[in-house]
Amino acid sequence: MKIENKKIRELQARALQLRIDSIRSTTASASGHPTTCLSAADIISALFFEGMNFDLENPQEKNNDRFILSKGHGIPVVYAAYKQLGVLSDEELMQLRQFESPLEGHPTSRFIHNEAATGSLGQGLAIGAGMALQAKQDSFEYKTYVLLGDGELAEGSVWEAAAFASHESLNNLIGIVDCNRLGQSNQTLYGHDIDSIVKRFESFGWQVISVDGHDIEQLLSALATAKQAKDKPVMIIAKTFKGYGVDEFEDKNGFHGKPVKKEELESVLASLRERFAGVSLESLDTHASRALGTSGNKVSSQNDKQKVASSAPLVSSDLQGKLYREISSATTISIDLTQDPNHKFFASNQTIATRKAFGYALAALGRASKNIVALDADVKNSTYTDIFEKEFSERFIQCFIAEQTMVGVATGLQVRGKIPFVATFGAFLTRAHDQIRMAGVGKNALRICGSHCGVSIGQDGPSQMALEDIAMMRSIPDSIVLYPSDGISTYKLTECMANCHDGISYLRTTRSATPILYAEDETFEIGGCKVIRHSDEDKTCVVAAGITLYEVLKAYEILKEQGVLISVIDAYSVKPLDSETIKDVAKKSGNRVIVVEDHYPEGGLGEAVSLALSGEHAGSAITVESLAVTKLSRSGKPEELMAYAGIDAKSIVQVVLLRL
Repeated sequence: MKIENKKIRELQARALQLRIDSIRSTTASASGHPTTCLSAADIISALFFEGMNFDLENPQEKNNDRFILSKGHGIPVVYAAYKQLGVLSDEELMQLRQFESPLEGHPTSRFIHNEAATGSLGQGLAIGAGMALQAKQDSFEYKTYVLLGDGELAEGSVWEAAAFASHESLNNLIGIVDCNRLGQSNQTLYGHDIDSIVKRFESFGWQVISVDGHDIEQLLSALATAKQAKDKPVMIIAKTFKGYGVDEFEDKNGFHGKPVKKEELESVLASLRERFAGVSLESLDTHASRALGTSGNKVSSQNDKQKVASSAPLVSSDLQGKLYREISSATTISIDLTQDPNHKFFASNQTIATRKAFGYALAALGRASKNIVALDADVKNSTYTDIFEKEFSERFIQCFIAEQTMVGVATGLQVRGKIPFVATFGAFLTRAHDQIRMAGVGKNALRICGSHCGVSIGQDGPSQMALEDIAMMRSIPDSIVLYPSDGISTYKLTECMANCHDGISYLRTTRSATPILYAEDETFEIGGCKVIRHSDEDKTCVVAAGITLYEVLKAYEILKEQGVLISVIDAYSVKPLDSETIKDVAKKSGNRVIVVEDHYPEGGLGEAVSLALSGEHAGSAITVESLAVTKLSRSGKPEELMAYAGIDAKSIVQVVLLRL
């Protein structure tokens, strides 16, 4: 590849300015990671000012190349690039990490040009793979670039994602490893053993190019080669030095996360300029950055800064919703159970597992919208996502037993306008809690179904029992947690999830088949509940969801025969909780509430109800008691295990009578 010396000199100058501004901004904030910015500056210069194609004034243009910073602590150098592109003023850049600034310490969607929330290392490659997969599915031309740090190569999630990208032949995915040798506290796992890293990615089926990460010409040549990949993803291994350009801390341990002190700033910058004495910065404010390759659009120069800033705001409060509407032209997705070919399974005399009802609903959603995609972790015949696969194999994504990658890929797909549904055993979602947590930070609308929940799964034993999942999902900001009891409520709540675009939504399903409780025309909404037993003579209000609701209904009949009436509430929406209805019914039921759940007490439905009524029962107006799984379960029949946990009908009757 022939590269003009003028272009190389320009990009070297831009890299020097990136280094200067990275140091200045982290010093201004008295926090941040300047040394990791210095190692990546040449890579960012080559990418942002020559390698990538994008319309700067329209950050959500469908064919813009995408960039994910997996090594999120290096974000100041990316912000510095946006300053050179005219998106940020110098004053705005110097507000890095300040409360009112969208330029947070690690990437979030508060800054409109950030593609995803990162910073928990090891996640960017899977998100990038999801974006690249969307481009292939919808025949988009854009490339997805992911900049990783060499330290995060110790994370197994990176290699899960590497295997997935190779399996899917994502030749439009280009990764770059900033191999600067040093981690936070010591040398990274592979250090500067570039050959070892190359062989590892090659063994995962990637095309690999190794370069001097401080040589602009080598970087541009590698990027040009990567764009021509035929059937493999490409990984560029760039050997760099942490703190490159400042002799005081270049390639030295102990400087991670330490900004330059204000009193030392001028001397450090002077040293940096002296190191690059042959590089001129004079032309950077007057020359346009570059013309875009395939789109024909032009990245605006510094002189166009005000125009760019007005047309592409720094902050978008509805970034995900805006993108969703632009890409998918979405309207409310509706499915009609009465028109479903599987309608017969929802008759009032039938029993159906909620996990299977979810599978039927997912397939119905697939018929209603081409943007619905399903992701599986090799349990499709247990979660019943195989029903979707049979009709829409092109939109079914097999991630194999790699839950972290499954959630990461779903995040990338959602960012690019898809409506992803992730399904696996609820217990195995704990492996991907960090990915789910970061999707919450990014306000990504992921729809997650966790099956085989609680001790009621039976003989498989405690390793397969999701007993922490409600707590895990409730803890995610702005999340929705749903726990249906029968096939019809499951079907309709799955439809509700498809129309939730503001964060994580979680559907908890059970293994056992349960009777149909509700009529086909029953309506369900996020934040609602159903009062299914109530009278003026109720002594206690019993709240349940899912499998334990049936135990409560059995207990109701036993107590009724003994002349004791109770109100029964199906709290199918655990978060948000319909606290007003529960409170109202409780006051008419002796001011007593008993919550029954197939979950550990910590963080479960009982805690949610107790918290919601805390103002009411603080003065003993309403008492709340929880029946939950308080000891380690074992293998056995579902009815044996529920009795062992004290959440079966007999246990409920005993507690109700004991408290009269």
